[in-house]
Amino acid sequence: MKISLNWLNDYIDLKDIPLNEIIEKLSLAGLEVEEVIDQSKNFENIVVGYVKEKRKHPNADKLSVCIVSDGLQDYNVVCGAPNVEAGQKVPFAKVGAVIPFNGLKLEIVKIRGEISYGMICSEKELGLSDNHEGIMVLNSELKEGTLFADAVGINDVILDIAITPNRADALSHIGVARDLSAIFDRPLKIPPVEIHESNIKSEDVASVEIVDEINCPRYVGKVVLNVQIKESPEWLQRRLKSVGLRPINNVVDVTNYVLYEVGQPLHAFDLDNLNKKKIVVRPASDGEKFVTLDSKERELTSKDLMICDAEKPVAVAGVMGGENSEVTFSTKNILIESAYFNPSSIRKTAKRLGLQTDASYRFERGTDYGITVWAARRAAQLIYETAGGEIAKGEIDVYPNPFIQKSVELRFQRIPKILGYEVQKEKVKKIFVNLGFEITNEDEKKITLAVPTYRHDIEREIDLIEEIARIYGYDKIPEIEKISVTLEEKVDQSSFNDNVRNILNSLGFYEIVTNSLLKEEIAKRFGNPIGVLNPQSIEMTHLRPSLLPGMLQAIVNNLKVNEKNLQLYEIGKIFERKHDEEIKSFDDFSEKESLIIALSGKAVETEWYEKDRAYDFYDLKGFAQSFLMKLLPSLIYETEKIIDTNEFEVGIQIKYDNKILGKGGIVKKELLKLFDINQDVLTFIFNLEIIKTLQLPKKEFKELLKYPKVYRDFAFILDESIETETVIDVIKKSSSKLLHHIKLFDIFQSESLGKGKKSLAFQLEYFDESRTLTEEEVDKDFWNAIKAIEEKLNAKLRGT
Repeated sequence: MKISLNWLNDYIDLKDIPLNEIIEKLSLAGLEVEEVIDQSKNFENIVVGYVKEKRKHPNADKLSVCIVSDGLQDYNVVCGAPNVEAGQKVPFAKVGAVIPFNGLKLEIVKIRGEISYGMICSEKELGLSDNHEGIMVLNSELKEGTLFADAVGINDVILDIAITPNRADALSHIGVARDLSAIFDRPLKIPPVEIHESNIKSEDVASVEIVDEINCPRYVGKVVLNVQIKESPEWLQRRLKSVGLRPINNVVDVTNYVLYEVGQPLHAFDLDNLNKKKIVVRPASDGEKFVTLDSKERELTSKDLMICDAEKPVAVAGVMGGENSEVTFSTKNILIESAYFNPSSIRKTAKRLGLQTDASYRFERGTDYGITVWAARRAAQLIYETAGGEIAKGEIDVYPNPFIQKSVELRFQRIPKILGYEVQKEKVKKIFVNLGFEITNEDEKKITLAVPTYRHDIEREIDLIEEIARIYGYDKIPEIEKISVTLEEKVDQSSFNDNVRNILNSLGFYEIVTNSLLKEEIAKRFGNPIGVLNPQSIEMTHLRPSLLPGMLQAIVNNLKVNEKNLQLYEIGKIFERKHDEEIKSFDDFSEKESLIIALSGKAVETEWYEKDRAYDFYDLKGFAQSFLMKLLPSLIYETEKIIDTNEFEVGIQIKYDNKILGKGGIVKKELLKLFDINQDVLTFIFNLEIIKTLQLPKKEFKELLKYPKVYRDFAFILDESIETETVIDVIKKSSSKLLHHIKLFDIFQSESLGKGKKSLAFQLEYFDESRTLTEEEVDKDFWNAIKAIEEKLNAKLRGT
């Protein structure tokens, strides 16, 4: 948004503050200045000149030779304008000046034998208008030598400020001035509204009816009669031009002026073109057509809000007026509209119609419902000053369900805990008073603040603390040179995700970031998704219930550019409904942080020393276990096989303390077909919400084992359907505490073993930390394990 520094000075005195300091302080306060336009620099070396004499050019019929004075020196200037005359004050561009219209840098030149030391300029050459019929003639009272920019008031500095969506209050000169008032602790000067009203009441001349009170909670109308529509005075035109607006007429210009002054969009209706002098605010009908001020016919829906008279629509509420009630040079009586519209309603209408106006830009971010009457009265005041007429008494203020002003409590002790530095209580109170907050209650420990109606973004105590940081200075947050580190194992929420990234990067994975919005049919295939109220497109209608579809899309994008061997991961939020009913509260859906890792293609490509090998299930399992081992070294978890889930053909899940930390496996072919993927994909999905909260046993130091370990090996022939984990579980249950480790070191299958049989070979490790074991006690444990396997699993010891 463009802000004029000259205009800003009407509301706060900044003349003694350097421009660079203003820019820096605004940017640090969250109103980032993206561009600075110094208008006067366009007119360097251009001054007010005095034409002392004019004579005909001796060698050209259409040229004149003038003597132009800048108050210090006379210059010979060749001029081709027909209206140049001696005695005029003119814009004189001296040698070295750059002409704004075409960028021509002036030099001493000889024109038809006469030397010219500069140029007398037209409005077009100065970039002020399209008028090039002759030179620009200035006020005769101006002093020659005065800088042209100062003489005609185009010496302004324009700040182009990026306003974040939550700061609708800063979309005006008073809004920005309010922040500067708090930053520099200078008084904010709100212009007084002093109007002389007639005995005719606004409510006797016009009426307002609100049909849709949800989308139009408040509508104010103010009547001004017998106005004279004409061009606006120079000061008003200059203000509007400085922020990039084109002056239209005095009444329309006033509404735009108030918009940029205080941020309240206004609309002026020709009252005589309103049937029965009535305003009705109602929803449009499906298929209803309406011609807006840009002369385009718009087709409306029942979700659009319309401003109508007693018979017909006259404006698309909050977006654009209509041709059938616009102010023209024949208009005599005015109805000023100053309303508050539901931001969501205006946003949807403006987007669907492809219309973003200055009004809709503000309404869809939330205007100040408390300023509507003041803005209407301010506009009436300025219309009276620029267009005459008589101001009807009072306002038509339809406000059926008044908003309740918010109140937020601030505890002083929370400020240093959040910001890291102390702010004096009196300074805190001063900041909020300057920002327009009202202190309704206070004691030594806290204050209670009434939130001004223009600050929709202030909801909680933390928002108030952010305001302190904004105004007092983010740059005052101290730099911490020393950070204490504890050796206790715990999850640091602030650095947890960075640690996850570092581990996965070290394992050879690359991070991806995908869109959290999916199209409906994809989202429903992966869970019970949440729909978006105002989707940007049919491809982004639902929040993702899983990270898997985004990962599969990333994989197919890589495959399309012949990147086939992939190790990828993503950290992100997933969202899912808890039931199929309408979402009414946070309890109706879940939001969880999730991690997905994926493998696809070849783990090894052919080299002289090895052959191709595709990623397989055991690669995935190994990476998942390596990740957990590096992230949580003391975690002792269980691994279970899972078969035929919604996502995986074959897979596993990892559990700790009966909580599922994650699951993964080979992605089903039918899911791969949805994304046109023609090679296997293996993924593992971790629930980071659970992993972050794990309470793990403390690490303990153990000295090196002083006594020897004893190893025993055996192999069994058993049914091929029996899993390794089952055999290991039998060995553990039949053994004593002397057994510390079981290792499967061979799997063998052959017809010689018998149909449906396999051989599993294990190594058992025995030791005691306090003594040397005897052969007898090891043998006893060893044979107990053999006997248990034979009996419980109907197995046969090989070699017997």
